[in-house]
Amino acid sequence: MKITVFGATGGTGLELLRQGLERAHDVTAVVRDAGRLPAGLRDRLDVLEADIMNPDAIAPAVAGRDAVLSAMGSRERGPTTVQTDSITSILAAMRREGTRRLLMVSAAGLEADAGDGPFTRYVLKPLIVQRLFRHSYADLARAEQLLRGSTGVDWTIVRPARLTDAGRTGAYRTARDLSVRGGLSTSRADVADCMLELIGDRTSVGHVVSVAS
Repeated sequence: MKITVFGATGGTGLELLRQGLERAHDVTAVVRDAGRLPAGLRDRLDVLEADIMNPDAIAPAVAGRDAVLSAMGSRERGPTTVQTDSITSILAAMRREGTRRLLMVSAAGLEADAGDGPFTRYVLKPLIVQRLFRHSYADLARAEQLLRGSTGVDWTIVRPARLTDAGRTGAYRTARDLSVRGGLSTSRADVADCMLELIGDRTSVGHVVSVAS
């Protein structure tokens, strides 16, 4: 399978690269600086150095791909448009090249719903988490809205709980269009495993998949 990863130098992005190669996929990493990729990994990938915000620049990386995976994120605590701008650019490039499958990493804290326990639903998420990450969550919400309103793209939004570097457990739980009850954290490795599994899951198209280790 041919896949392209955006946000490839971040924690989840690197896991997508490693695990994609383990599965014998043909993997392309889109990065601003190839030097930020581990040398032993970089030599096994197709790497495109490009400005992700430029659809023309990233079009070669999405052309002919079976799936595009966005693990983009922002370390800024203030207002940001990284998610919105990157998804806008990726969607434009994919439409131009006729590539359909897109999976995007979001965040479980973005929405409190019936899948959560009472404390998480009415206290932890709305009063603590959503206030603390209000700027990045506002950006994620706009990016999700763009995906939901897109045409010609088979999208899946993946919402992990708080990310950790605990490693791959293989025992993570998922829920569709609901939060995972009691799901307080997710390893980046489990998120990557989940996303790679979801590529071929046609029933996940047009849905939000929550994941927790």
